[in-house]
Amino acid sequence: MKNAKCCILNQTPRRRTRIIQCIYVVGFMDLFGVSLIIPLLSHHVKALGASPTVAGLVGSTYGILQLFSSTIVGSWSDVVGRRYSMLMCLLLSALGYGLLGMSTSIALFLLARIPVGLFKHSLSICRALLSDLVSEVERPLVMGHFNVASSMGFILGPVVGGYLTEHDGGFYTASFTCAAIFLLNTGLVWLLPWSDALTPRTDANSNSSASNASCHDNDNHFTSTHQNCSQGNSDNQTTAPAAAVTGSVAPEKNQRSWNWDLDWGEVSLLPSAWRQLSSVGSKISSVASSDMWDLFLVRLLMAMAIMLYYSNFSLAMEERFMLKPKATGYLISYSSTLGALAGFLVGPITKLYGNNMSALLLYSSVLTCCLILLYAVAPSVWHVFLCSTFIAISTTIGRTCITDLILQKGGAHDSGTLIGAGQSVTAVGRVLAPLLSGLAQEFSPCGPPILGVGLALAGIVLLLVRVPKWDERGKRKEAQL
Repeated sequence: MKNAKCCILNQTPRRRTRIIQCIYVVGFMDLFGVSLIIPLLSHHVKALGASPTVAGLVGSTYGILQLFSSTIVGSWSDVVGRRYSMLMCLLLSALGYGLLGMSTSIALFLLARIPVGLFKHSLSICRALLSDLVSEVERPLVMGHFNVASSMGFILGPVVGGYLTEHDGGFYTASFTCAAIFLLNTGLVWLLPWSDALTPRTDANSNSSASNASCHDNDNHFTSTHQNCSQGNSDNQTTAPAAAVTGSVAPEKNQRSWNWDLDWGEVSLLPSAWRQLSSVGSKISSVASSDMWDLFLVRLLMAMAIMLYYSNFSLAMEERFMLKPKATGYLISYSSTLGALAGFLVGPITKLYGNNMSALLLYSSVLTCCLILLYAVAPSVWHVFLCSTFIAISTTIGRTCITDLILQKGGAHDSGTLIGAGQSVTAVGRVLAPLLSGLAQEFSPCGPPILGVGLALAGIVLLLVRVPKWDERGKRKEAQL
């Protein structure tokens, strides 16, 4: 019995490259559509007559829903397949943004945020799908390129959104445009060559000899394919039960993991839904009970440190250096663009470190901590400019490293659950960081970044303690293989 990834890597490189490029387009359009309206949300809810407190509560609805739904939806994508889950998430997100375009009251505005908060996880599913498609060696490079594509959409979106708001009913136009973009993404995902690019896991497990031969034949095209094949026995123990609980009724129906071709006349809806819920609960419980608390804690600490760095950036620039908001906006745009382009550096840098992601995460975290400290004590704007330049690069590399390490330790068969859990951890940071930032600003404009330095140091200490244990486990695993 061999790993499902062997079967995926068997496919023609051109077909695999085509679907990966389509996923890049989906990521770009996703964040382009979202960023059309994000800068306009607070202005619109206030225009509807909400007080600052009510506006804050309504604005926090999305983050709270994301906190609880990220892991569940990610695990659900492991159970029912990436295509089905992504189509549902895109369609329901389009519904939410369409309702937002019709929101003429606070109640309708809040109602529109519910489906978006629950199902706006298309980017997480895209990352899980990319993890399914590529080997561990290729994963950092592909993830870096995906981050570049999606980040460029987030940079360009506000420009178009600002142009739309100059006309009457600009917010409603932007909302309907965002909904149309998500519908367009749905069509693109529907038309992807799923049957050509992916092979069902159950078929892979039942045809081990053919898979083995094919994997070895492909060594000239894909590096680390032999390593992926060698890991088949351990991965198969989890993927086979996962395929069983999806409600397949015949061998030919096992393709439901990747193809949305269920014959509902042969499957009872209630038992099928119950099996899906049971499998989702099992996967979440498995991740929760695993020895991965250290990685998730490092992710939380570093995410909060970076959020505190950006939390009062504009206000601090004005108070410390008398910098006008327009100039601060240019600096933020420069840093965001540089951070997006830094995704192209992830692949070469990981190769330079011999794909030692734990060491690269440690070094990038140390660099990020030092840069936040330098920003807090910067004597001039030019020092801030220098810090912003390198912190954009270090944070991009750090995010890719922590995601890759989580997937390495958790296993490719639970990639959706793992990425969703990571998003939930980040959502916790989004809830806590504004509160901590407000408390720190009571003492000094430099309070939030100083507090961020303390959190980053805690993450670095944790890495120094845990990285040797990760490396020791990795060596034992290689010895067993």
